Amino acid sequence: MPQQNHCTALLLLAASCLFLDSSSAWTTTTSSISAPRHGQRLPSSAISASSVTTTDASSSSSSSPWFTSSIDTNTNENTSVEKLKIQLLQLGAALDRGQAYNPTSGAYYEENMNVARAKIGQLLDIAAPAPAPAPSVDDNTMAAATTSTVPKSLEEMDGEWELVLSTVPHGIFRSSPFFLAIQESYEYAETKTFEDGTVKSDLFFKLHELQTCSWGASKVGRIAQHIDAKSDPKYLYSTFDTSLFSLTVIPILGWFKLLPTFGGCVVTAATCKELTPDVFDNRSVARLDMVVDYTTSRKVDGLDGLPLLGDIIWKIKVPVGAIWKLLPWNKGREATCKVYVNYVDQDLRIVQDVDGEYFVYTRPVVPRKLVIL
Repeated sequence: MPQQNHCTALLLLAASCLFLDSSSAWTTTTSSISAPRHGQRLPSSAISASSVTTTDASSSSSSSPWFTSSIDTNTNENTSVEKLKIQLLQLGAALDRGQAYNPTSGAYYEENMNVARAKIGQLLDIAAPAPAPAPSVDDNTMAAATTSTVPKSLEEMDGEWELVLSTVPHGIFRSSPFFLAIQESYEYAETKTFEDGTVKSDLFFKLHELQTCSWGASKVGRIAQHIDAKSDPKYLYSTFDTSLFSLTVIPILGWFKLLPTFGGCVVTAATCKELTPDVFDNRSVARLDMVVDYTTSRKVDGLDGLPLLGDIIWKIKVPVGAIWKLLPWNKGREATCKVYVNYVDQDLRIVQDVDGEYFVYTRPVVPRKLVIL
């Protein structure tokens, strides 16, 4: 009996402590309201205009030296460029390199993508001002109107670059010369749009994305480019990792994988011409002209290849360039494509496709050696 009374006393003491603690949480003053504890709800009667403090979303980043949502007006070239580069890396991470915004799915993240475009444009405006009229060209060297951030030769871009951000809709794999050539091939069509105004190339990429990525059947991993400016002819090797059936279960009913995961690295090789000075989107740029040669694949460590084919799949080389000419709608034309190089420094490269969409690359933190057979 004494033990029971002791337990009862302890319970009463604990209850009184909880009551005192909770009652103090509801205590308000005319200047502020204490934050409710976890699991507690603030009575609506306690909220007043004089006691509620609201937080502006922009104010949380206004004191940051690197991250701001507004377009900066800093006139210090070095500081502004470095700051914008950091912001582009953050936007690339937040937007999953641009895949998070998909107009097919909806308009969510559209504002984030618009900010990314504005940040890229601001960086280019600071680093590469508008060109002088009709720049002259002599022996494949850039005209005096260009700036130091516009490359003068392909050797300035030699080596490996990894994609960190793209504004292109319907698939960031469109940085590959193969898909760039498909995009530009529609320029030779009798009509470039449908009756409702839909651009034919956009519809192609939208349908391609729906067919390959629906239900999580295919996922795009690392995307990179290897530029070999020292070979003859010069080559650009575009690579992107893809995995098939990464997550395959029966919703609710099953918690185990139904199908094995497999995939690899798709490699598209394109010959390159030396850079040509040009003007695009009212900026001095370097135009990189390419011709798709072939497509092959390489094994990715930790990822199995296609079942039943074994290592044979890594030795197959598809002569895309030769096949392209034989297709009747191409009328013997080569698989040509081009990009406009806006900016290159030691660690960042920005290019645009013919539609003006951006691709932002950096030197890789974890480089990957590309073996060409």
